[in-house]
Amino acid sequence: MSSDHTQLLIIDPQNDFCDLPRDWLPGSPSAQPPIAPALPVAGAHADMQRLAGWIEAQGHRLDGITITLDSHQAYDIAHPAFWQQRDGSAVQPFTQITAAQLRAGDYVARNSAEQPRAQAYLDQLEAQGSYTLMVWPLHCEIGSWGHGVHASVLATCRRWQERQHRAAHHVFKGMNPWTEHYSAIRAEVPDPQDPDTGLNTALLTRLRESRMLVIAGQASSHCVRATVEHIVENWDSEGFSRLVLLTDCMSPVAGFEQAEAEFLQRMRAIGVRCETSASFGL
Repeated sequence: MSSDHTQLLIIDPQNDFCDLPRDWLPGSPSAQPPIAPALPVAGAHADMQRLAGWIEAQGHRLDGITITLDSHQAYDIAHPAFWQQRDGSAVQPFTQITAAQLRAGDYVARNSAEQPRAQAYLDQLEAQGSYTLMVWPLHCEIGSWGHGVHASVLATCRRWQERQHRAAHHVFKGMNPWTEHYSAIRAEVPDPQDPDTGLNTALLTRLRESRMLVIAGQASSHCVRATVEHIVENWDSEGFSRLVLLTDCMSPVAGFEQAEAEFLQRMRAIGVRCETSASFGL
């Protein structure tokens, strides 16, 4: 891929992150509980529809599309199945757990043999200034409907492949249950025993070869933010204007709006372009 190519990076455009209307949900009366997005981000459905429209209009000028997919198992250090409270009761989704709380016994690993490793992980997270561990609802479970790509984005990417005679490139992240993996570039704390959690040099090489890299996806406060920050860390500082964020094709997790605002402000300050799908063309 030559450096005159333009690429689109779509971060985690998955059903579980989209606030889909009822008539967009699969009809399965036997499903218990009913199938619905596990971690819907307000505005994400409209974001993905705008992105699909942008790809439809600009796709003939796109030389590559990369799609990242959050990919988890039920048993994961950032899911409720891993944890319990001091009294043995369940830990509710959206609970944050600090290293100090774990050390004090407020929260414990359900498998007591894994407590030391969990403590070491939380200690490392805090030592490097990463996110506080969040216990998320089970989401993007491998093989589930929620793991799949939003229907509009899936359809328009399929048409792009048929017209351009090339395949989209997919990147799976988050399969290691021992580390959070917001960024498509590397996990929060890479596991030395698992190369897939380390720096994804192949993806970085692919992205750096682009003349222009357009970025969209979910959520702007977490996976988009982490991925873009790691791209910037590994990018030519003189070439940040080659990075374009479609800000109306991404939204923050509720409660993390300030994190999104600060992220976008930092990106603008270093020269990353923040555009909208309505006004930005290739």
